[in-house]
Amino acid sequence: MSALNTDLYQLTMAAGYFAAGKTKDVATFELSVRRLPEQRNFLVAAGLQQAVEYLFDLKFRKDEVDYLRSLPHFENAPAEFFDFLMDLRFTGDLFAVPEGTPIFGNEPICIVRAPLLEAQLVETYLLSTFAFQTMIASKAARCVLAAKGRPIVEFGSRRAHSPGAGVLAGRAAYVAGCAGTSNTEAGMRFEIPVFGTAAHSWTMAFPSEEEAFRALKRLLGESTVFLLDTYDTIEAARLAIQLGPPLWGVRLDSGDLAALSREVRRMLDEAGLREAKIFATNDLNEHRVAELIRCPSCFDAFGVGTALATSSDAPTLSAVYKMVELKRGGETQYTAKFSDEKSTLPGAKQIYRYPDHDVVALYSECNADFQGEPLIRPVISQGEMVTPLPSLEKTQAHAVSSIAALPRELHSLDEAPAYPVEISPRLLEMAQELRDKHQLVRSE
Repeated sequence: MSALNTDLYQLTMAAGYFAAGKTKDVATFELSVRRLPEQRNFLVAAGLQQAVEYLFDLKFRKDEVDYLRSLPHFENAPAEFFDFLMDLRFTGDLFAVPEGTPIFGNEPICIVRAPLLEAQLVETYLLSTFAFQTMIASKAARCVLAAKGRPIVEFGSRRAHSPGAGVLAGRAAYVAGCAGTSNTEAGMRFEIPVFGTAAHSWTMAFPSEEEAFRALKRLLGESTVFLLDTYDTIEAARLAIQLGPPLWGVRLDSGDLAALSREVRRMLDEAGLREAKIFATNDLNEHRVAELIRCPSCFDAFGVGTALATSSDAPTLSAVYKMVELKRGGETQYTAKFSDEKSTLPGAKQIYRYPDHDVVALYSECNADFQGEPLIRPVISQGEMVTPLPSLEKTQAHAVSSIAALPRELHSLDEAPAYPVEISPRLLEMAQELRDKHQLVRSE
């Protein structure tokens, strides 16, 4: 990952901080989502592994520094600034909620405490990484809830916003409880189960559907899944039955999916192929999955593509990365933003989770004052890993159990009453003190 994969203003601010003698200032930033998108009763935090890898790999190459030196924006930057960039490594602290943890608006997903220049430079990448994967994981969680125990497979790579996005969408979907992905790079990199059948083009590439099915069965054996709807779904089902076991399953991708699934299930069962699965695709989303289950249908699993890999109904998150503390010369200054609709709370924070609400408090407040589970945990300290990240399988198990523990109304696909997130009295008091101080300074 190039260190230049950031916004220009992060680098111009870094040059300005350097020129102003702020290299020893230590800043604390929090990354959070201002508000939940519509139709999201909760979010699922994801992206921590990529964030950690980025922080450990952060460094500038000579050609990157030479490029910056050539830009007019840096013509007044001290020459020593470019030497500083060549030696830059992340030496700070990272705190975060574990991946797979349900979160709500204005709750920190991660906290960065580091020398000001380091903490500033990593903003863009951290926002992009956490926001994208959290967005996809949150959509995936809805699909998993809609399926009521039937597997959901992420099938959206071809419709993702880039090849890289397709890989990380497969990862984020798995975090939130999906059974696997169609993306083989995601499968290899993250040890995620991979799924796939064959396209309509496979059937069209042979003189007959029978030849296409026979060739596929010779190749895949017990993993064979026939796509039935290239020409005539029922005739293709008869052909699949005629070819006999082994048969993992069949896929339906068009037509009246519910009715076809019932008829195909009847045919398979009568032929003794009761173990064969019926897989549904065709522009599915969580609402369509829920509808197919209600119909009823006989689907055993669902492949969700475009809607999942792009989170099409909520394709962005209002993620922000805001300074909450600044330490200089041994003195800590608490910082906050007070503008309308974009205000923030000062100080590094902790989230305490109770069965029916959360409390956001200052990280420095005594844990004994709160009976809830503290969610934010140390990950990196002074540039060194202090809490190894769990396997993705364990992360998924954490997500599934944490989502199940939420109040039942939050599992609805419809918008539920907002989950209560309370602010501790001490944090509210500090925010008011800062607001009063700010108003006093403005009035002078």
